[in-house]
Amino acid sequence: MMEEGIEHRTVSVNGINMHIAEKGQGPLILFIHGFPDLWFSWRHQITALSSSGYRCVAPDLRGFGDTDAPPTPTAYTSLHIVGDLIGLLDAIAPSEDKVFVVGHDWGAIIAWYLSLYRPERVRALINLSAPFTPRNPKRKPLDTLRAVYGADYYICRFQEPGDIESEFDQIGTERVVKEFLTYRNPGPLYLPKGKEFGHPLDAPIVLPSWLSEEECNYYATKYGKTGFTGGLNYYRNLDLNWELTSPWTGAQIKVPVKFIVGDQDLTYNAPGMKDYIHKGGMKRDLPLLEEVVVMQGAAHFLHQERPLDINKHILDFFHKF
Repeated sequence: MMEEGIEHRTVSVNGINMHIAEKGQGPLILFIHGFPDLWFSWRHQITALSSSGYRCVAPDLRGFGDTDAPPTPTAYTSLHIVGDLIGLLDAIAPSEDKVFVVGHDWGAIIAWYLSLYRPERVRALINLSAPFTPRNPKRKPLDTLRAVYGADYYICRFQEPGDIESEFDQIGTERVVKEFLTYRNPGPLYLPKGKEFGHPLDAPIVLPSWLSEEECNYYATKYGKTGFTGGLNYYRNLDLNWELTSPWTGAQIKVPVKFIVGDQDLTYNAPGMKDYIHKGGMKRDLPLLEEVVVMQGAAHFLHQERPLDINKHILDFFHKF
C-alpha cells in the first residue's frame, strides 16, 4: 500500500482530534486532500518528496477518515477548516513560520482560503484542479450553480442533509468511491435522483491503470465507517463561506503560486474557466502566480493519475524557495 515508513498519529487541534500521516525530515510540506479523498490520496507524493529532503504531512481533514467529524453541518466552514490547519502547524512545527502547501480539489479551495486568511504562514503553494474563484458580491454560489447547471448538478444534489447519503447507501460505499475516482467526463457531473451515476448497479466499473482494487478498498473501508456526510458538509457551506468572506471581497492572494490542472478535468472545462485562467483574471487575483500547467490527457485526480509528473512539478517549484 506504499505506506512504508509513513507514521500515523493523532493531534489535538482547534477542539478536534486530527489524524495525520507523516514522513521525512526537512522543510514541511502540508498536503490538503479533497473529496472523496483522504490523506491516502497523497501516498505517491509523500513517498517521493520525503526522500528528497522534505517533511511531508498529510492530515485527514475535519469530517474525513480518522479525524473527528462534528455533527453540525455549519461546523465545516472555511474558517473552521483553516483553523484546524493553523492549529496543526502550531502543534507539529512551532518553529516554522512558513510552510509549503499542496492542495487538490476541496483541499485546493481550503489552501486558497489559508493563503487568503494567513498568507504569512505559506512559503509557496501548489494547487491542483480547483482554480481560485473570486467572490462575487452580487450573487450567492448556489444560486449561480443552479442557474448555470440546474438542480441535478452534483453540488446542488449534495445540499439537503441526508438526501444524497441515502442514495449512496443504496449504491454501496465501494461503488460510490469507484464512481467518483474513475469519473473522466470533462463535462459537468449530474446526479439525477435514483439514476445511480447513470450506470446500472450491476454494471462493472473498470479501474484505470493508476488505481488498484486494494487502493479502492482502503477508501471504501474508511468511508464505510464514517459515511460521506463529513465530506459533503464542505459543499453545504458554500453560501455560508460566501457570507463569511465578505470582508475579503476583491482581496488578492499574495503567496507564490503554481497551478496545475488536467485538460480533461471538469473544473477546467466549466463555463468561463479557461478564459479566467489564461486571459489575466487569475493573475489579477493571484499577483504572485508564477506558472499554470495544463496536463494533456489528465483528468481530475491527476496527483494519483500522473504522480511522477506531479512530484517533479512540486520539487521544481519548491526548490526555488
